[in-house]
Amino acid sequence: MLIEIDFNSDEAIYMQLHNQIIIGIANNLIKEGDSLPSVRRLAESIGINMHTVNKAYTVLKQEGYIKVDRRKGAFIAVDYDRLSSLNEIRDDLTVTLAKASCKGISREDIHQLIEDIYREYGGNE
Repeated sequence: MLIEIDFNSDEAIYMQLHNQIIIGIANNLIKEGDSLPSVRRLAESIGINMHTVNKAYTVLKQEGYIKVDRRKGAFIAVDYDRLSSLNEIRDDLTVTLAKASCKGISREDIHQLIEDIYREYGGNE
């Protein structure tokens, strides 16, 4: 999996890493059971601090995308708690939709955007 970090972005590096791993899962670039690089190896390959990678892995673990085993390292293990996931997504969408409303973006534009993005990730209808 190719990780590209934008060092000029306002988004924190650990969140860029976090988001790219989630997108990799959604696109089937990395699958259930696949190993992630060690913290040290990934940090060196990207040219970032090990603590940054560790923070991204910690957040992914807390959110139920990966598991970490002292012997096996980090690997993809998505926790499919649907109700919890829906509540988390609702919270995220609430803020996103409030931002859209402030910027004058229409409901139709949002619906089309959701359809386009969902289609890209092969989501269930």
